[in-house]
Amino acid sequence: MESKKKILWYSFLIAIFILPLSGCSLSGRTNSYEEARALSEEAYIFAYPMLENYRTMQVQAITSGNFNRFVHSTELLGPEDINALRPHNDTLSSTAWLDLRAEPMVLTVPPLPDRYYSFQFVDLYTSNFAYVGARTIGSSGGVFLIAGPEWNGKTPRTVDALFQSEGNFVLCFGRTALNGPDDLPNVRAIQQEYTLEPLSKFLGTPPPEATPSEVFPLYVKIAADSVHFISYLNFLMGQAKMHPSEEPLFERFGLVGIGPSFYFNANDFDATIRDAIDDGIASALEQIGESQSLLHEERNGWTIFRQIFGDRERLQGLYLVRAGAAKAMLYGDDAEEVSYLTANLDEDGDVLDASTRSYALTFAKEELPPVDAFWSITMYSLPDQALVQNPLDRYSLGSKSPSLVYGADGSLTLYLSKESPGESREGNWLPAPDGPFSLTLRMYLPKQDAIPPHYVPPPLRKVR
Repeated sequence: MESKKKILWYSFLIAIFILPLSGCSLSGRTNSYEEARALSEEAYIFAYPMLENYRTMQVQAITSGNFNRFVHSTELLGPEDINALRPHNDTLSSTAWLDLRAEPMVLTVPPLPDRYYSFQFVDLYTSNFAYVGARTIGSSGGVFLIAGPEWNGKTPRTVDALFQSEGNFVLCFGRTALNGPDDLPNVRAIQQEYTLEPLSKFLGTPPPEATPSEVFPLYVKIAADSVHFISYLNFLMGQAKMHPSEEPLFERFGLVGIGPSFYFNANDFDATIRDAIDDGIASALEQIGESQSLLHEERNGWTIFRQIFGDRERLQGLYLVRAGAAKAMLYGDDAEEVSYLTANLDEDGDVLDASTRSYALTFAKEELPPVDAFWSITMYSLPDQALVQNPLDRYSLGSKSPSLVYGADGSLTLYLSKESPGESREGNWLPAPDGPFSLTLRMYLPKQDAIPPHYVPPPLRKVR
């Protein structure tokens, strides 16, 4: 294990040292421990979501060269999918990493009546800068142009909308609603109708001259959590357009070697300043960890996330919130698109544990999750946060579940236990593990009065 770490570290150093050297002159350099510590702390909080995004892009696109094409999930998930964190089968994903350096990409979506779908576009800063879906454009589908920050071409008349990113690399994360196992062939067919193509191919014109090949620095966690995070940040800022509001920020960051495409060499600083930068990073990581408790509130045993995901306007200047959100749920949706609530406690404040208890969750008619699309509640075992093996192969219940039986007054009671609550109630049974568990309520296209923190589900009550 130690030798593997050394290999990764050496690979990182090689990648860093052969990065292109442009815009690399520093006008000044701090000699103050306190100033270096404060600047690196602030800079690391700013950089943290970008580092997490880059780490993911390396795994999913850089290593495989898998840019500008969709990767579709086409199968249902189950308890055997232990590498998926809190998986669900509400939707199937269609994911693509876009490299926009040479030219824009064109997304074509077919008409999708009576089905929820969305495409979330995430930039290098982890802002959700655009959405294409049932909420934003309706069911008619269309053609959409996604361009990088420097593109200034003419939008073709056949394109319905242009979305311009602040960075050269974009995550396109698509979701298509799945109405049970029998619906799999339909969703797979829809996925094949989603197309991504370069603008030149869409127009039938010669492609532009290829961009110079970039050397992507190898992401290594021990480097990203050290003074060398500056090398990653400098590379990423060289691939992004700096927002005018952040220019003063980077003027100050320049005192510790931070700037778009700056070449960073830790040896340019003496040991005291390098220690100050490391101490600033440690403080930043501590703050990001502590911020988790501020991103949500607890009501009725449910954890309700505040509106911590969104576009630049929503998160402008809220760098610790942005970092904490990335740590809690990288690529979280805008609350207007999907709202997530998690239950960990019952009405008495006790931890949910089906080894000794059975529970009921009762919604009065007016308490049912108010949505324009649909809602679901998924069961997870703890601490692995996996789906729960059960004889019904049932992992969630929700507004699309045909088995649900409502009361004469429109109320709905769900039963959560390791054993069946009885044949008459089995349609409303969500099987639990023989131990601790938690639930996640997902509301797709929540109505305005359901967007957190306005809506809170009723608490779970013990029934034995």
